[in-house]
Amino acid sequence: MTLRIVVLGAGPGGYAAALFAARRGARVTLVEREAVGGTCLHWGCIPSKILKTAADRLEAVKKASEFGVRLSGEPTLDLVAVRSRQQRIIDIQTRGIQALLKATGVRLVCGTGRVQGPGRLAVETGDGNREIIGWDRLILATGSRPTALADLPFDGERIISSNEALFPAALPRRLLIVGGGVIGCELASIYSAMGSRVTVVEALDRLLPLPSLDGEVSTLLLREMKKRGIDGRPATRVTGAHRKETNVTVTLTDSLDNNVKIEVDKVLVCIGRRPNSQDLGLDTVGVAADAGGWVAVDQHLCTSAPGILAIGDLLGPRHVMLAHVASAEAVVAVENALTEKGSHRPMDYRAVPSAIFTSPEVAAVGMSEAEALATDLETATSTVLFRTLGKAHVMGDIAGQAKMVFEAASGKILGVQLIGPHATELVAEATLAVRQGCRVNDLAATIHAHPTLAEIMGETAIKAADSTRQG
Repeated sequence: MTLRIVVLGAGPGGYAAALFAARRGARVTLVEREAVGGTCLHWGCIPSKILKTAADRLEAVKKASEFGVRLSGEPTLDLVAVRSRQQRIIDIQTRGIQALLKATGVRLVCGTGRVQGPGRLAVETGDGNREIIGWDRLILATGSRPTALADLPFDGERIISSNEALFPAALPRRLLIVGGGVIGCELASIYSAMGSRVTVVEALDRLLPLPSLDGEVSTLLLREMKKRGIDGRPATRVTGAHRKETNVTVTLTDSLDNNVKIEVDKVLVCIGRRPNSQDLGLDTVGVAADAGGWVAVDQHLCTSAPGILAIGDLLGPRHVMLAHVASAEAVVAVENALTEKGSHRPMDYRAVPSAIFTSPEVAAVGMSEAEALATDLETATSTVLFRTLGKAHVMGDIAGQAKMVFEAASGKILGVQLIGPHATELVAEATLAVRQGCRVNDLAATIHAHPTLAEIMGETAIKAADSTRQG
């Protein structure tokens, strides 16, 4: 009998699960209440990178004279044209996903799904109709949405989330970003490049306070942000805000309890995300979730309810909330949905690349030095600066470094951290090295084309290999 699989949510995890399940012979229904592609395509990865590309091009044109290129007049940013390009690319990607679903035989149902009990999903469509869909396996992929601060509720005008920030009708002259994590730092780089005066505050003691990144990356990023005119303030909290008709007055308090008031045109709140797990009827089938609403799964991505699996942002920060991770989880979830429990395979998070599109870019995979030191392994590191590369000087982009963490005795590569030009592309080689258990000698013996930025990986590995031989 053909297995009926229903996927709830058509983001990068949901539509990937639907496609993979259909290709494996299941009868698949994909339910989405808004638009296929989810947050990544419509309010995240794609529109933000389009905006960053425009900001980067603007910066490049302003610096053209450094490369002997003479331009007349001051370059300006046409936000109407930028938004038009965003929508055009989003539409192209949306149609592409829809075409793939149709070609693979996935039935797409537009509406809001709610579990009615074992094997039953009710879908309320926009036209007022209601459909009951039966399932043998259900994959939850409903994602997450921005979190607001109690004292700074979103109003879509003066107090905004990343959703509004990605489609600006006009540039704020002064922008305060609350939250110095990935989204906050990326948008700080974008808005600063476009011409806004940006302040970023982070309650913790450094920007990008991620376990996967060592403090020196945060220090280097803060230094480069300051060079670009961004006012980065770690260990600082928002302790008061007064919204007025044309601006917002915000009180900032640092770690020494010093207060300062600043006046800004907009406040962008980027303090995290919350799950889209409410009103899904999960209690009717016993799907367990924590106090924050994040759905609990085992290593096989199975929930506490028989036949129901979950993937993507819905699993929360204890997992990895990235689009490409959701897509990888989709494959594992479908494989486990189609097999008996004893044959399930676990989801492997050991070689997940992170790509942070700040200026300069940041990327990492595997263990940071701090994480490695917390283990029983005897480890070592190797660091090479981008300024040692001819290509970096050719590009006029020399800030940053590559750092490799490896086992001291064997040379096995445990992790790599990059900050610098095109770091988000360079991390691919590092990810393969960590995934395959490569040793520093393997990368050191690999010929890297010259002059390229990729030489940073080869040079870092050569330095690491030399240290192991001397040891």
